[in-house]
Parts: sequence; C-alpha cells; structure tokens
Amino acid sequence: MSTGKAFDIPKRLVWDAYQDVRRNAGSAGVDGQCVEAFEANLKNNLYKIWNRMSSGSYMPPPVLRVEIPKADGGVRQLGIPTIGDRIAQAAVKRYLEPLVEPYFHEDSYGYRPGRSALDAVATARQRCWRKDWVLDLDIRRFFDTLDHALVLRAVRRFTTERWVLLYVERWLQADVQLPDGTVLQRDQGPPQGGVISPLLANIFLHLGFDQWMREHHPAVGFERYADDIVVHCRSRREVESIQASIEQRLAQCRLALNPEKTRVVYCKDARRTGEWGCQSFDFLGYTFRPRSSRNYRSELFVSFSPAMSRKSARSLRQIVRRRWRLTQHTHLSLNALARRLNPIISGWINYYGRFRRSELHAVLNHINLALTRWVMRKFKRFARRRTQAHAWLRAVARRSPTLFAHWQYQGWMTRAV
Repeated sequence: MSTGKAFDIPKRLVWDAYQDVRRNAGSAGVDGQCVEAFEANLKNNLYKIWNRMSSGSYMPPPVLRVEIPKADGGVRQLGIPTIGDRIAQAAVKRYLEPLVEPYFHEDSYGYRPGRSALDAVATARQRCWRKDWVLDLDIRRFFDTLDHALVLRAVRRFTTERWVLLYVERWLQADVQLPDGTVLQRDQGPPQGGVISPLLANIFLHLGFDQWMREHHPAVGFERYADDIVVHCRSRREVESIQASIEQRLAQCRLALNPEKTRVVYCKDARRTGEWGCQSFDFLGYTFRPRSSRNYRSELFVSFSPAMSRKSARSLRQIVRRRWRLTQHTHLSLNALARRLNPIISGWINYYGRFRRSELHAVLNHINLALTRWVMRKFKRFARRRTQAHAWLRAVARRSPTLFAHWQYQGWMTRAV
C-alpha cells in the first residue's frame, strides 16, 4: 500500500530494528537518551524515525566519540550513535544483510549470522597443521581510512534501493562529537561502534579482498574476521609472493598494510624441521605457537596450536581489577554477586576455554583473589586476614561448587583441604 512517501519503507522493518537495538542495549549517544527513556514514548519515537526515513528527511545526529583502553596501552576510538539512530541503522542493516549474505565468502567469519570468531580460530588451527606458513595481515587504520566513495560503490553492487544508498552515505559522513561538545567532520571511514559499520566493512572487504582472493589465488586459504586476516601458504616463496600481491590489491582499494604488525610466521611443530625467526601469531584473542601436546597414546609431541593469548589474559585481569571493583559492592550477598558475574565468567570460559582451557586458569584464579578481597571487606572478622578469608571461600566452593561459573573447572577450589 502506498503511503505517499518518497520511499516505501515498511513500519514492521523499523519495529524489528528497534527489537534488535533493545536486545543489545548499549550506552546513550549525544542526546543522553538511554533505551528506557526512548521507550517512555516508544510509539511516537518509532513513528518519527519511520516518517523521516520514508520522506527522505532523516539526518543522522553526530556520533559520540569515546576512547576505550586497549591491552597494549593505547586507546580505540568508538562512535556511539543515539538510540534512534541505532534503530535507523538497524533497519537498513535488516534490509541489506539478506541481499549480501549469500554472496559472502565461506572464509569470512566476522559479524555474520551463524558464524563466530571461534569458527575462524578452529579453521585456522586446521590449516596451520596442513600448511607450513602464515601471513598475519594487519591493515593500517582500516576503519579510519576507508574511502567513502569506494564503500558506496561496493554497496551499489548489491542494491540500487535509493533510500538505502541515501542513508548509508549520510552515516558515512555523519559528524563526530567529542565528550567536551566539540563537533568534528569526517571524510573517511565509518565510525566504529555503529550498527551498520560492520556490514559495510564486510561488503567492502568481500569485494576488495575475499572475492579477489577467490579469483586470483583460489588455492590459498584464509580466515577473515572483519579486518583481522590470516593467510595460509605452503612455502616461504609463496607467502612472500602473496604478500606483495595483497599489498598491490590494497593499494587499489586505498588501503595499506601496517609493516610493523604484518608478519610472516613459520608454523613450527614436530614434523617441520625448518627455522624462521617468527613462529607465533595472535588471532582473535588466541596465540598460535608451538606447544607440547599429547596424542591418543598419551605420547608427548610438539603441535602448532592456539591458546588464550597473554594480551587477552592481561585484559581480562584488568577488567576484574578495574571495572568490577568488587570491594565496592559489599552490599550484595554472595549469591547476588554470583548472579551478576556468572554471565560474564561463563562467556570467558566458553570463548577462551575452547582451546587449551588450562591457559585460562590464571584468570580464574584472579577472580578468586578478587572474591577473597570482597570477603575481607564485607566481613569484619576477615579484615586483614586473607588466608582465613580464602579458606572461607573455599569452604563455600566445596558446599556449592556451581555457585560461581568457574569453580567447577577448578578442582582445587572444591577439594577438601
């Protein structure tokens, strides 16, 4: 049915987009409005978004730039759209994703339905066993340097829908607002943190990298998660040739490799007798390197395999120490604390415990240390008595080994002293 609008956008699309945003929640944008405040006048707010998008008058507000600390001491700049703008972006994503998804490469894993980072890690592990060399690619400032014209050209390969192209262009050009209120204009890259940004990056790199690899290097396997890419080669000569070829291709896409972080890696194991200076690489929070393993006969051998990286372990410990701040939550009961923390702990175990779970124990021990400090702060009889507080916590673990999600993986916590 015609609505008399410039664009025929179904209201249902905006409603479903709102549901997506509501599930993900997130922080407020430049208007300071959270999801709950948006829902206080939900019907009218959703109608405004639909009405403006349908008439072609929707203009994205600036995105709020925030700095997220990185494990290496640097910061990652993220852009937080308003709740309303997230819903508008989610509507376009819902329309566009089914059009592009069937064309995406089987070795692309990032931000795709039915695929995960762990799938990429598992595939990388298998290929490292089969091929001796890895090219660990790092694209220099990928999200900051994406060319807007090339991104729009890539989107046009999949749709000619005018309202989709109109709003993608406006989001690419949306201003950035700093916490102090300063507004900056952008002429490159989508803001990291936008709902539509991962899909735009996937569309761009599908054409700029994935499809190009399929056409020019069909026998070379790779795993790509957003702009994190690992390429597998049979020989040093092949990996050097592939690297030169990829550098030329990225230049055509107005991108470049970071020479300090792009590395050629030799997948050293018990079968490989060669030598090379670099024998490890990080991928999606895991470090791949030679490790002692046991075969089905319990015999030791050297395998090139993944385990949680030191950088990831350090990052998780920092979260426990700096963000959780358990000693500030002594008003909670131990059960309430467990309910609050268990979804996070379970997520860490499910992700970082998939391969060589033993590497995760140092982080889990750090959680126990934080809980011990909580006990010391909450109960006066344990003040300055760390050993007794820890013994009390272990007694709780023996009685209720499933209270905290990680205790069942730590037998020493639940064994009788």
